Amino acid sequence: MFKKPRLNFWQIWNMNVGFFGIQFSFGLQQTAVNPIFSFLGADHADLPILNLAGPVTGLIIQPIIGAISDKTWIPGWGRRKPFFMIGAILASLCLFAFPYSSELWFAVGLLWILDVGNNTAMEPYRAFVGDKLADDQLTYGFQMQSLFVGAGITLANFSIFMFQDWFSDPGVSSSICDPTGETVSSIPTWVYYSFFLGAIASIVTTVWTVLTTPAIPPSEKQLAELKEFNSKPFGTRISEPFKEIVGAIGDMPKLLKDLSLVYLFQWYALFIYWQFITPMLRRSMFGISNEDITKLEGIKETCMAGGDIIPADLGFAERIQNMSEQALAQTGLMNGTYNFVTMIVALALVPIAAKVGNKLVYVTSLFLTGIAMFMLPFIQDQWLLLFPMILFGIGWATMMGVPYSMVSKVIPQERRGVYMGIVNMMIVIPMFIQTLSFGPIVKHLLNDNPINAILFAGTSFLIAGFLALRLKVSNQYL
Repeated sequence: MFKKPRLNFWQIWNMNVGFFGIQFSFGLQQTAVNPIFSFLGADHADLPILNLAGPVTGLIIQPIIGAISDKTWIPGWGRRKPFFMIGAILASLCLFAFPYSSELWFAVGLLWILDVGNNTAMEPYRAFVGDKLADDQLTYGFQMQSLFVGAGITLANFSIFMFQDWFSDPGVSSSICDPTGETVSSIPTWVYYSFFLGAIASIVTTVWTVLTTPAIPPSEKQLAELKEFNSKPFGTRISEPFKEIVGAIGDMPKLLKDLSLVYLFQWYALFIYWQFITPMLRRSMFGISNEDITKLEGIKETCMAGGDIIPADLGFAERIQNMSEQALAQTGLMNGTYNFVTMIVALALVPIAAKVGNKLVYVTSLFLTGIAMFMLPFIQDQWLLLFPMILFGIGWATMMGVPYSMVSKVIPQERRGVYMGIVNMMIVIPMFIQTLSFGPIVKHLLNDNPINAILFAGTSFLIAGFLALRLKVSNQYL
């Protein structure tokens, strides 16, 4: 049986560098894409539909690419590297073009292509780490990956706010009642710079990994199997990945089945946080009610239509707008903080997991994140709000590394790509469920209150933690 060579620190580092560029791109999607849609005239109620690209491409692209990469071998490139190179090129082109979008439909189309590129790169990259590392180095390898996840998203978040501070020109800012609508329909120049930086990071970091990290060549038996597969008719080769996905789901190890239920509550809660943290801050820190937001939007609509606005209403609108922008800035500070913590603690978790076990670290992280959610609505100080973000950052570092380490130890090497794609399906399916179900829940069961939404997320994290206690990382999963 082939024994994988042990890799040193810098070899594992180089192998994961490309993940920085992929995550920088995802960080821009979290922070900047929705504001760009708004600049181009999108109503906030349309934003969920406009973001449909993420779950759809994640659900379709990653498992298919994973299955195809399992059946690929290109001399000089290997099994996975062609796919995350293609994905990085697509993503870089889209990031360069994105801020030049002049119409909403064009920006939405670019988001679909961007997500195709990112998802083409994502799954083969995770499988690549599993391909290269021996079982006793998997936790270290995936936690190194978590470090680059944190670094990429952190820099993406902070770049938006730093470039705004450095390059925005307050002297040309229009008032809240500017009937020209320039600030609504155009994209500020300083936004371009973050996208250009992301485009460069995506391609440069991926090329770094491609050039510094050789793939492990297949055995003679594996090469013969690949040649046999590639000699089949084109239609058979196209249908094979779909059959492989169905077959892999049927043969899924018990650990993955149990983990899928944990993921349902974990990722459902994460999507609630990302969607409702800024509305919660508007309510909890600044006391802005739903009625205030409705009145603000009405004043804006009247103003943009050329109607007359009395000074009292204009003053009210500018005050609410200013507080809403402060809430958004606070969200950026908080999100940047938890991702920075993720970057710092990712590798520190490796010896802890080795000592107490992956399962205990994972369960603890889910409970810590749930506690953080319960703390958020009751803290009004902008700096004290960073403490629960430290807990969240520890949890996020664990969620992005430890489960993949556990999964990699129980899936067969020859089907690693398709199973990593299936793990991604376990993420995007909760996204679909949350997108379809949580709107009515928050409106009719949670009193249309974003504070209650965050508390609901905390409850979901705790349920995920209790379910994770049922995971049995033992030989019964092999």
